[in-house]
Amino acid sequence: MALIFRWLIRLAATLVVLCVLTIAMVYWLASRSLPDYTDDLTVRGLEAPVEIVRDNANVPHIFGESDADVFFGLGFAHAQDRMWQMIMLRRTAQGRLSEVFGSSTLDIDKLMRRLDLYPLSVQSAATLDAKTRAALEAYSAGVNARLNQINSEALGRGAPEMLLFNAPMAPWRPADSVAITKLLGVQLSGHLQAEVIRARTSLALPDETRVRDILPDFPGSGVAALPEYASLFPDVSRHAANMPLDPHPLSPFKDLAFAGASNAWAAAPSRSASGGTLLANDPHLGFTAPSVWYLARLELQSGGVIGGTIPGMPVVLTGRSGALGWGLTSAYLDDQDVYIEEINPDNREQYRTPEGFKEFTTRASIITIKDEDPVTLTLRWTENGPVLPGTHYNLASITPPGHVTSVNWTVLTPRDTSLAAAMALMDAKSVEDGIKAVQTYIAPAQNLTLVDRENIAMKMIGAMPRRDAGHQSQGRMPSQGWVAANRWQGTLPYTANPEFIAPVGGILGNTNNKTVDRPFPNHVSFVWGDTQRVQRWQRLMQTRQVHTRDSFIEAQLDTVSFTARSLLPLIGAELWFTGEAAADGTAERQRQRALILLAGWSGEMNEHMPEPLIYAAWLRSLQERLIQDELGPLAAEFDHVQPLFIERVFRDVNGASVWCDVLQSARVEDCAEMARLALDDALLWINETWGPQLESLRWGDAHQATHDHQVLGKVPVLRYFVNIRQSTSGGDHTLQRGLTKGSDPDPFNNVHGAGYRGVYDFADPDSSVFVSSTGQSGHFLSRHYDDLAQLWRRGEYIPMSLDADLARAASVGVTTLTPVSP
Repeated sequence: MALIFRWLIRLAATLVVLCVLTIAMVYWLASRSLPDYTDDLTVRGLEAPVEIVRDNANVPHIFGESDADVFFGLGFAHAQDRMWQMIMLRRTAQGRLSEVFGSSTLDIDKLMRRLDLYPLSVQSAATLDAKTRAALEAYSAGVNARLNQINSEALGRGAPEMLLFNAPMAPWRPADSVAITKLLGVQLSGHLQAEVIRARTSLALPDETRVRDILPDFPGSGVAALPEYASLFPDVSRHAANMPLDPHPLSPFKDLAFAGASNAWAAAPSRSASGGTLLANDPHLGFTAPSVWYLARLELQSGGVIGGTIPGMPVVLTGRSGALGWGLTSAYLDDQDVYIEEINPDNREQYRTPEGFKEFTTRASIITIKDEDPVTLTLRWTENGPVLPGTHYNLASITPPGHVTSVNWTVLTPRDTSLAAAMALMDAKSVEDGIKAVQTYIAPAQNLTLVDRENIAMKMIGAMPRRDAGHQSQGRMPSQGWVAANRWQGTLPYTANPEFIAPVGGILGNTNNKTVDRPFPNHVSFVWGDTQRVQRWQRLMQTRQVHTRDSFIEAQLDTVSFTARSLLPLIGAELWFTGEAAADGTAERQRQRALILLAGWSGEMNEHMPEPLIYAAWLRSLQERLIQDELGPLAAEFDHVQPLFIERVFRDVNGASVWCDVLQSARVEDCAEMARLALDDALLWINETWGPQLESLRWGDAHQATHDHQVLGKVPVLRYFVNIRQSTSGGDHTLQRGLTKGSDPDPFNNVHGAGYRGVYDFADPDSSVFVSSTGQSGHFLSRHYDDLAQLWRRGEYIPMSLDADLARAASVGVTTLTPVSP
């Protein structure tokens, strides 16, 4: 027995030693790819030495003797910190994810191939001006210099993910950077899905007034009546099954609610306490680890620029120079039209046009799939654009037999100069120069907010489609592709884009709200991103005569919900302080406790308070009860609360209170009853999920910011090392926007918000501040992987200075790149 015991001990000890050695070996292999920020390297492709000084937050400050050398340095820095992220962005744009991940990403690849995004990027790169081309070549050379260093020094393949997945890294090319620009356009698009949802809603609801309830026109002038979708295509089923969107983390195709959002506002010297202009900007995208954003400073020949970049693109997209600040918000320009194309019943290789039937343009495309046979796609295009599969955004549900759908989209131009325009902006010295610099920008459409030392302005940038006034659906629903009036007639001139320069009130801004009230076809859009945050923003701006950097920060971090303040009095009008006394443990007593809490609540979506969770759960349950019986399967598309719809119902606008009546029941329910039942539903869910003690609830427990790794985020054990989770304040309709997931499980997880925040003060530009939501490094073993995350969560920032001495004073390392001797 003693002998057996000794051998068991030896075996256990051996297993422990083997485990320790295995873990140590894995750590050693993974840590080999951690970059050494204090290094002297000799590289090819430089004209003169480049210095990359990383300040104490690991923000690279890049100095060189020419712009080309500085862009080379940025490419090197991007590849040091975000190699895996760049690989995934490029593979997504190319439609080549399945080579690495197998059939799980096949649908993404198929759709990207059908859009032809990467070949269009190659064509666009070839047409760029010489200056932009030289910058992209230099940037590519910098990325490739890092690749050469990884290969020659065996630096763990450049990223720990490369040890787990066979994802060979081909040399970087200028077209890759153009492709990432186009990929952003895909991620920020929403009008295609909006058209499909309106068409499906029109089919489901026979009364057009009810369509306007759930899909209301944004405040402004009225819109002429649209035809019923069934009148355009009578053979379409009115109640088709719902096909949910592929939720794969790498998919660039997002639900309409996540199609992009942002905040930006500016103050002229007359409204600034310091006498200089002010600008705040926080673009909103889906949360990931690492963040989409990478902070950097470039010392160009025209002067220093600093701000937020996206790895793979050699441009500061939002930031400032010494003379000019710029910020971006999604413009919600209607730059997509869906067409129903009629197939020739006698020849399925033809489709109908205004001139008769024509052949589809076709090309074969082969997708290589890991561990499986390759798939060959036949790509098809019409004169309107590429033919899309019926599974994309439920297109099949609105496509009649014998037809297919296509899309026209400004992103799909083969002469895309958007990246060149964005790069030109970095050289601008004034608001006027900035507006001129971006006139060749095409997509994705943005509202560009600009400030120099004296002036402020906002200009929508992006190509606006020129539509015929006789367009059947005004671009709000799919239309007949063979009708000439439905087709685009080119684009409108840049001067037609809305602009606001030097406003009399000294304040301008955008929260994705409606910016202009124009009749079709010069309308810009019928679908906008906000009706709620703008109300709170207006109040904050107008309650002060003058603003400071700190008051702009305060507004950027504001968590008061105008929506809660306006809707709760409506939906609870007949519930406040009513009802008989009830014993503890009863549904009536729990409802009274919830109403007492909400009655004394200010509407602040604070992470430490219970009221935001009660309010959010109540409105979610209420909307579900209102729409489920009328919309059936389509109700799943409305997984975020629609404030204008709730308001119309409870104010009975044009008879909208009819939504409160359950169609399938014999009796007639009213809105007060629906509100009470929905509150009971919400409290039951809270009890089952978080417990019965309402006073001890925390909104932040349900509203966790989910900065998840897109590939390793669901891997057991590893997910605890690569995901960053944080309790957060804010909500769907607060200025500090934390858009909730909307769907089960964890419907209130914070999945979309400000990955970058910046506030710039041109009275003292070096007092400007910025921050990103995770950290600079994409390597989960780096201390810079999540070092900015807690600052971001607490609403803190880091200095945004162009002072080179300040960057050097507390640098975490200096990398010197020296050209190879001739």
